[in-house]
Amino acid sequence: MIIGVPKEIKNNENRVALTPAGVAEFKKHGHVIYIQASAGENSGFSDSAYANAGAVILPTIEAVYEIAEMIIKVKEPIASEYALIRKNQLVFTYFHFASSEALTKAMIERDAICLAYETVEKIDRSLPLLVPMSEVAGRMSIQEGAKYLEKPMQGKGILLGGVPGVNPAKVVVLGGGIVGTQAAKMAAGFGAKVTIMDVSLARLRYLSDIMPANVTTLMSNHYNICEAIADADLVIGAVLIPGAKAPHLITKEMLQLMSPGTVVVDVAVDQGGCIETCTPTTHENPTFIIDGIVHYCVANMPGAVPYTSTLALTNATLPYALQLANKGWKKACNENEELKKGLNIANGKIVYKGVAEAWGLPFEEVASIL
Repeated sequence: MIIGVPKEIKNNENRVALTPAGVAEFKKHGHVIYIQASAGENSGFSDSAYANAGAVILPTIEAVYEIAEMIIKVKEPIASEYALIRKNQLVFTYFHFASSEALTKAMIERDAICLAYETVEKIDRSLPLLVPMSEVAGRMSIQEGAKYLEKPMQGKGILLGGVPGVNPAKVVVLGGGIVGTQAAKMAAGFGAKVTIMDVSLARLRYLSDIMPANVTTLMSNHYNICEAIADADLVIGAVLIPGAKAPHLITKEMLQLMSPGTVVVDVAVDQGGCIETCTPTTHENPTFIIDGIVHYCVANMPGAVPYTSTLALTNATLPYALQLANKGWKKACNENEELKKGLNIANGKIVYKGVAEAWGLPFEEVASIL
């Protein structure tokens, strides 16, 4: 198969979808790989490293899209890329269709085969291609939250871990999945007083067993959320419904419960956000303030640590990408239920229910296109 890796052009997205080691694996299986010039530079991988591994370097993004049968990316195509995508071209990337009606309709119109990292799902319902970036984003949410609690950043001026004789910050984490667990671990490591909330009592029991003493578990419901955020210094939104919009657990009215300078970090913003007032921001302009509350809503948080993120992501995606290349997308999806669940749009049809429901568009069973 002919595989293309374009340079990411979303604002401050520094990751790349394939490492030189990944190129070598594809070459071993007889595939041809085209990499856009400088695609890996910001992740620490030079064009010469790719060339030495067997890739062909192309000068422009247009050339990559034009020649490739399968495009491997990190982030969803942006508007300037829509016209480059061809009919029946397989695009394997994070799409997050439920947060963008324009992207959804564009991919239907382009008649592309859209296989989304975020909905590839194992039999135990875990999301193997979302996990590594969720781990990075969860840890980063505390790192960024701690920074924006500083007074020059319009925060309360609180040190997350406090010092002897001074209370640490109070951190509330909404969601006990991968993001929430990693966020709670990091906040606890800083020395903060942490409350992690979830709707699953079984998950809370598990978290109670593995978390240090400065982490408290709490059942997630409207009353408890209101109580918890009222004296919080940092709130992390970490709720995910695979392939669908995240529910709004904190409404605009609830901001009045929080004191000015409180920081909210909505890691779910690329799925619509679980804090109603959050809208996607960039690493260039990461925050805004509503009712005195500092909102950090960067939709590609791991892009700020591209070396770590690229290695973590490609460790997870490469085995699946090899199956797609070796067998073709139809055979690979027929033989692997995990990959089949990654199909979101194909042959001009939405084949993932959460995406269709998000925009009130027609849904087709995936069997109709396989």
